[in-house]
Amino acid sequence: MRWPRVAVAASGGRDSTALLHCTVQAARAQGLQVVALHVHHGLHAAADGWLAQVRGQARRWGAEFACQHLLTAPGRGDSVEAWARRERYRALAELAQTAGCDLVLLAHHRRDQAETWLLQALRGAGAAGLAAMPRQAQRGGLWWSRPWLDLPREAIEAYVRRHRLRFVEDPSNADPRHARNRLRLQVLPALQAAFPDSETALCAAAAHAQQDRLLAAEVALLDLPAVQQGEALRVSAWLALPPARRRNALQGWLVQVLGRGAPQSLVDRLLEELPRHALGRWGAPGAELRLYRGLLRQAPPTPERLPAPLPQAVDLSRPGGHALAGWAGHFEVAPATQGGASPALLRDLVARERSGGERFRLAAAGSARSLKKQYQLRGVPAWERAGPLLFTPAGELVFAPGIGVDAAWQAPPGAPQLGISWVPAATGQRQHAR
Repeated sequence: MRWPRVAVAASGGRDSTALLHCTVQAARAQGLQVVALHVHHGLHAAADGWLAQVRGQARRWGAEFACQHLLTAPGRGDSVEAWARRERYRALAELAQTAGCDLVLLAHHRRDQAETWLLQALRGAGAAGLAAMPRQAQRGGLWWSRPWLDLPREAIEAYVRRHRLRFVEDPSNADPRHARNRLRLQVLPALQAAFPDSETALCAAAAHAQQDRLLAAEVALLDLPAVQQGEALRVSAWLALPPARRRNALQGWLVQVLGRGAPQSLVDRLLEELPRHALGRWGAPGAELRLYRGLLRQAPPTPERLPAPLPQAVDLSRPGGHALAGWAGHFEVAPATQGGASPALLRDLVARERSGGERFRLAAAGSARSLKKQYQLRGVPAWERAGPLLFTPAGELVFAPGIGVDAAWQAPPGAPQLGISWVPAATGQRQHAR
């Protein structure tokens, strides 16, 4: 595969400076354009100088240059290392996409891989963590490649000396408060003195873990279709799997629905608690897992409960989104062929919170029953019941979230009608105002 434009993540340090120089030299013969991507973290007084050096080198060597300043800061409880890494990759992805690059080269080498494996092992990581850094991976429409992952650091140092390349030294690399620095400065020298081949051995262990991870992912892909219903996990079918495959399938499902691996503590809790519970909620990275009627689903985090808004008049007679003051969400109105209400009815409604005792009719031939009972009959989980009810000015229930329009107020077949749904803001969908 050939890429007409190749990006190099260039911090200005020894390794990325060497990679940028080497890539520019090799790209000329291939007719490729190189783009140096630099992220200004704003953590050091010398950061402006680093930016200027990388920009100057890129221009002298014939590469394009693109930079992004980080405007965020580590959150409470977030380590500087974790924040910087997360934001750096986000910024690099944005820069690469803007520059029209499909491939981003990273300057990690063999010692970096050995350090990563040791750090993950000391954190008690499984195969996913012990796999350390992949040589090549595709994320967000970009290929991320580490061409020097098997190269010893000494070879890079020799390249820098040979070409007399200038590079910057980040003072934070000597700060023992950072775990990787303690490992690099205190542990690895002693380990290599006792075991000269330790660096090579640790990288081999990472390669074995990568193979184990690929095998686990393939087994999960084979098991998941039999234990899923749509995107939900069918707990009874999942429990029928042998224990090792049960854990593996759960981890694979979590990657699917969360878009990332789940903390081991969450996996352990689910393995222990899912067999014993019929209803439950578990916090997950950027989401919430909800168990109801034997199905485990991923959902947005439950928003903070606010004081109930006062009843308010609403006009839903026009298709589109309709925001509601005080409520975390909006009504979505669209033309319907059945189950909707007439536009005239929707022109004059009152929205308010449930107070208890409301009655709802599911079918025209049926009788009105308590709204709570109707929710139970339809199997609507509690989190899908949240949202305002709609009443006529006389206080008659017209619409309930999770069910729809009361049968007594549904327009006859063939008549103009509009369907209504309540969309919580936590779904990430935009609120509309009409």
